[in-house]
Amino acid sequence: MRLKQDAEFFTCEYCGNIHFPEPNADGVRVLGEAVPELCPLCSLALVKAAMSGHRFRYCEHCRGMLMVMDVFSEMVDDLRSRREATANPAHQPDWHDLDRRIRCPQCQTVMETHLYGGPGNVIIDDCEKCSLVWLDYGELDRIVRAPDRRYAED
Repeated sequence: MRLKQDAEFFTCEYCGNIHFPEPNADGVRVLGEAVPELCPLCSLALVKAAMSGHRFRYCEHCRGMLMVMDVFSEMVDDLRSRREATANPAHQPDWHDLDRRIRCPQCQTVMETHLYGGPGNVIIDDCEKCSLVWLDYGELDRIVRAPDRRYAED
């Protein structure tokens, strides 16, 4: 089986059948193919993964996600359009996360740590040089499920 480029499935070179890995509890299809980058938290190899038609790199240990900024924006918009906002009040961010300094898995420079500008009260890390965003486990879900004034006014 060979991983189809930019897809969420494998193709058998012999018979042409396709195989879609089952999504895990977080909705991530772990494609299992290792990439050269290491997790900025665990220092373990990241693997290719996909969700909602978007590809990114994923840590199977801490379940963090590394993705291109454009993919992050598209994925948030896509997932928000299909999910209900939670009735739970928004969580406070963990302000200690602002003190964290992690290195970009691609270029090794220190990533910028800041409060995400959208809903969800999430502190994210990004590398402007590589156009990458690092999301810790659960942060994407908090962003997607958070109430958003733009949608509430419609």
